[in-house]
Amino acid sequence: MRSKLISLAIVGVFVMALAALAPSAARAQEAEQQVIDEVIAQVNDDVITLSMLRREKKELLESMKQSGKPEAEALAEVDKRQSELIATLVNEALLLQKGKELDLSNDVEGEVNHRMLEVAKEQGIATMDELFKRMRESGLDPEATRQTLRVEIMKQAVIQQEVDRKVFFAATMPELQKYFQEHQTDFRKPENVTISEIFLSSAGKNEADVKARALALVAQLRAGADFKKVAAANSERERDGVRTGPQDGGEVGAFEVPSLKPELANAIKDVAVGGVSEPVRSEYGFQIFRVDQRTPGSTTATFNENQVREAMASTKLPKAREDYLQNLRNEAYIKIGDAYGSDVYPLLKIAPVKTAQNSDSTPKPEKKKGKILGIIPKP
Repeated sequence: MRSKLISLAIVGVFVMALAALAPSAARAQEAEQQVIDEVIAQVNDDVITLSMLRREKKELLESMKQSGKPEAEALAEVDKRQSELIATLVNEALLLQKGKELDLSNDVEGEVNHRMLEVAKEQGIATMDELFKRMRESGLDPEATRQTLRVEIMKQAVIQQEVDRKVFFAATMPELQKYFQEHQTDFRKPENVTISEIFLSSAGKNEADVKARALALVAQLRAGADFKKVAAANSERERDGVRTGPQDGGEVGAFEVPSLKPELANAIKDVAVGGVSEPVRSEYGFQIFRVDQRTPGSTTATFNENQVREAMASTKLPKAREDYLQNLRNEAYIKIGDAYGSDVYPLLKIAPVKTAQNSDSTPKPEKKKGKILGIIPKP
């Protein structure tokens, strides 16, 4: 359950997604509260502190270690990316400020509650109090998790409203028709396939033995054994520590063939409906796939306005999002601490703030029209 809750604290916010808050990060923050903090950057009326940077570095370190990178190597990589983390915190502060200015806080809070309720539902938990209790038992701080969600959803909401939506609706009908005519192969309905699987884990086992077992199951299935019964008895796929085969008979779902991983697409490309593949080696074991259904693709392109808009937008969004962030940075008062500025300013593509040398008269941020100040920074 712990890993499930952690993963659900991560919000897919386009190319700017950050790792979710983990218990180790919370412990690091508690330790940092015992030392004098340091302001390393000012973003309008917000500040970015050394403890915030340390927390981001700790989260990145834990993420790298969980992906299998040795700790020493991960530490070196995190240190190299320190300036990138500061730049990310600056962008985050600007997006949160913009979200406040756009009055998105209530909508974001509603979405946070919705996400938490979805977690409870998926885990079979009846109340939020019980969910929070389970989270604490797993070493997670419920409010810290809510805050992580709150920040990520706010950033996503700003980008969607200020960039994605505008790009999506910007194209005129003649432009859509022209794009469609020039990219017709992209708008042909692809072949769909519905599949089921039997998964055999190789963790802690002799790989040759696991493969031999998979080959024996393939032989049984091709001899007429019932796939659902074989999956129920043998498949080791789990969800929340419970084998799923007895409940779903190995059903996986329907997919567009071009979206399948190459190894899976190759394994089933010549398999007829009702047939099974040879065992496929995966990262954690072997998989046997059955083709439950095939729906042929179309050779004729079909114009669908939303699909064409989405395709056109996907080619423009990366630059549009970066341009938007750059504009926020250009209009903001951003001062990076002397120890970090030489590396961070180039990443932000802004000029350093000019201050009087050896002077106490540090310029104050300019209160520009429409700028919301006094935003509480990310904890």
